Amino acid sequence: MRKSWMRLAAVTLLAGYAYGVEAGAEAKVGEAAPDFTLTDVLGNEHSLSDYEGQFVVLEWINHGCPFVRKFYDVGEMQRLQEKYTDKGLAWLVICSSKPGSQGYYTPEEAARVSEEKEAKHTAYLYDAPGDVGRLYGAQVTPHMYVIDPDGMLIYQGAIDSIRSANPEDIERAENYVVSALTEAKAGEEVSTPTTRPYGCTVKY
Repeated sequence: MRKSWMRLAAVTLLAGYAYGVEAGAEAKVGEAAPDFTLTDVLGNEHSLSDYEGQFVVLEWINHGCPFVRKFYDVGEMQRLQEKYTDKGLAWLVICSSKPGSQGYYTPEEAARVSEEKEAKHTAYLYDAPGDVGRLYGAQVTPHMYVIDPDGMLIYQGAIDSIRSANPEDIERAENYVVSALTEAKAGEEVSTPTTRPYGCTVKY
């Protein structure tokens, strides 16, 4: 039964149903984050507006990318996901890889990979047409975004300050996502709201 549901979800995703973005919107730091609706690996819809009143992190993903593996292979991304989701934050992983390209998995494959990596995200979302990625200007994986409880986009850019694929650099880098969340949760203005992202290009 579960495999049949997965196949149905995959067909639904590729057909473009249960999918949408806010008409005429464009993501800009300091402005309201445009709403969107995407489907997860189980075929469930998630809209950004579902998480109103919560901090939200958007993480663009491609598990074939060495810059993504930098954080997942040592458990750092999972640690951050768990730390913040335990505090009530929504962490949405978005895959904008088109079918057949690096990083694209069927729903069943994506669920298996997430389980193998012990990912702690709120949901793994499909953006195969790439509309949400383009709406937010996602250029690379991982490209990170932070949205505050009022729905304002308060950070976009690199995950941290050392532009490498070496896991040994994680500890000595400034994590911009952590900094943005720490400052925003303290009621402070985010000191570095935009940085230049680094990683593998999104496979639109």
